[in-house]
Amino acid sequence: MQRKIRFLVLLLMMGLVLAACKSEGKETSGTGGDGEVSGEITVWAHPYTAGPETESTMWDEMIASYEDEFDVKVNFETIPWDNRDQKILTALASNNGPDVFYAIPDQMPQYAEEGMLLNLDPYLEDNDMDDFVDTALVATKWKDKTYGLPILQEASTFFYNVDVIKAIGEDPNNLPKTWDEFEEWAEKAKANGFYAMSYPGGGSMNGTLYPWLWQAGGDVITEDNEVLLNSPEGLESFEFINNMYQKEWIPKDSITAMEHNALWLGGDILAVMGSANLIAELQNSDFNFVISPPLINKEQLTYGTTGMFVVPSNSDNPDAAAEFVKTITNAENQRIFNTTTRFIPARESAKDIFDNDEYMSQIASNTQYALPGVIHPKGRSIMPLIGAELQAMMAGKKTPQEAIDAAEKAIEEELGK
Repeated sequence: MQRKIRFLVLLLMMGLVLAACKSEGKETSGTGGDGEVSGEITVWAHPYTAGPETESTMWDEMIASYEDEFDVKVNFETIPWDNRDQKILTALASNNGPDVFYAIPDQMPQYAEEGMLLNLDPYLEDNDMDDFVDTALVATKWKDKTYGLPILQEASTFFYNVDVIKAIGEDPNNLPKTWDEFEEWAEKAKANGFYAMSYPGGGSMNGTLYPWLWQAGGDVITEDNEVLLNSPEGLESFEFINNMYQKEWIPKDSITAMEHNALWLGGDILAVMGSANLIAELQNSDFNFVISPPLINKEQLTYGTTGMFVVPSNSDNPDAAAEFVKTITNAENQRIFNTTTRFIPARESAKDIFDNDEYMSQIASNTQYALPGVIHPKGRSIMPLIGAELQAMMAGKKTPQEAIDAAEKAIEEELGK
């Protein structure tokens, strides 16, 4: 997969050079030389719900709000999630791609580092940037430049089984706030025949290591390729995970498991990490649950993705594309989009759509703590390297220090490629 992407990036860079030659002298620093935009643009987005008809109505309304203001025709296309990287890179390399497309945090820095994205900062002077949630903007920036505007966020946190809380003699109205308090509950859960939490060790670091690492005050890597993982804070997070496994607070298959849905829904687990999508599932099954804010150690942080729209640097109409991104991420369109998709708006003022929804408003209040992962071109490729060392540690083949030493070395080798 990585070789294919590198090859496609090479093709893309050739396409960008040709596009730059074609468009030399073209105004790209604002809304055209005369302050107006015109022409047409092509927009690619993905399906965000299971209801294409509902989404079609949503996009019609959002696009109309743009076309009513600008003399620009929008050609909109929904593309599947599968193989999206290859589709986007191939289209852009052939100079036949969209003018606007949807990106997630581990795509943006890869594309930005290769010169594939338009710097949006010159277009944002009249945009209300202060209304965006600070953590949402983290995902849109690479080396002090803004390459996207966010339309949605998520925030993962603990969902607790109320019946299990009561079975261990605790109060569902007084949930753990710190690591120490959670460990006390974990001990009680184990003593009463329950697991404390689900740990899907075969999955993404975003749902396993990173929240604990950030809460411990640690981090993974900087924009300048300094590896930060192997630190006292990083070691504390490795030790915490190892302690959970060795004390059997988490299921035996946690080393490689992708989920523990059967155990959770069967009432065998005290807590799982989840976000807005878990709410509807639990409500539909009449599951008795409560939601907590993220835990605190040195920091109160968690993981939550950010979805954004970006403009490729070889767009034939960058001014119109930039204005489109600004329009569909304004507060009103964020209300329309997130009411339909049930994500959390990335603008504070648009979160009022969930004011009367007990659970969604709780998730919305947690986005202030939600980091979007490791924002780095190698963010995706270093995950399995770290995961392999955590698995070796949990299996008893390495100490936490040996595992984090090996993870640091593996990351450095990956950066050197």
